[in-house]
Amino acid sequence: MAKEFKDDRVRYFIGDVRDRDRLARAFEGVDVVVHAAALKQVPAMEYNPTEAIKTNVLGTQNVIEAALDKGVKKVLMVSTDKAVNPVNLYGATKLCAERLMVAANDYGGLRRTHFSVVRYGNVMGSRGSVIPLFKEQKKSGVLTVTDMRMTRFLITLEGAVDFVWSCLERMEGGEVFVPKMRTKNIVDLANEICPECQIIFTGIRCGEKLHEVLISKDESRHAREEEDRYVIHRSIKNEKEFEYSSQ
Repeated sequence: MAKEFKDDRVRYFIGDVRDRDRLARAFEGVDVVVHAAALKQVPAMEYNPTEAIKTNVLGTQNVIEAALDKGVKKVLMVSTDKAVNPVNLYGATKLCAERLMVAANDYGGLRRTHFSVVRYGNVMGSRGSVIPLFKEQKKSGVLTVTDMRMTRFLITLEGAVDFVWSCLERMEGGEVFVPKMRTKNIVDLANEICPECQIIFTGIRCGEKLHEVLISKDESRHAREEEDRYVIHRSIKNEKEFEYSSQ
């Protein structure tokens, strides 16, 4: 990237969201942060739960703290459909990260940093996703699918970037933005990539759902539909409202 994008405004850091001091250095003089750092592979996170918590939950809190301390204006976190009604640790950590991000709007006191979330499905062709796996397996003539009923929400990398950018422009703090998406049957996807290949069904893996959900039933009460997306607003906006609702 340093060779391709030569611009005095761009700095390149090696670091980790687990390291708050390094984040504080990276956020110096920054107006907008897109928080996309996460450990995301479901089976690996089931086997390494503490690592998932350190990166996805504590790392998100570090991003929040550093952004507040350095006066960042906007922070937008990239989340996943697996955070809705989670059945695996990855989804649970991303749900927790979403809640941290939304709650951070009341955490900064007089600091005017705004925090919001984008939530979408699998990015096609991203590292660890099914499309690169199918392309590699195509060489052998055999593709593996966990279950013939399996579906997923899919979005292109360009579509994900455009959606994040549009949400950055309009966010006010506390929203969860969800693009309107259609599901794709994984068997159909496999047949499109290699129609002549044999498909072997291996069984659902630990922590895996047959079908993902983008908005929970309870969240739908606070969601507003727009032309290309849904916007979920906070149900509890401040501490006084929380105290009132608890009585």
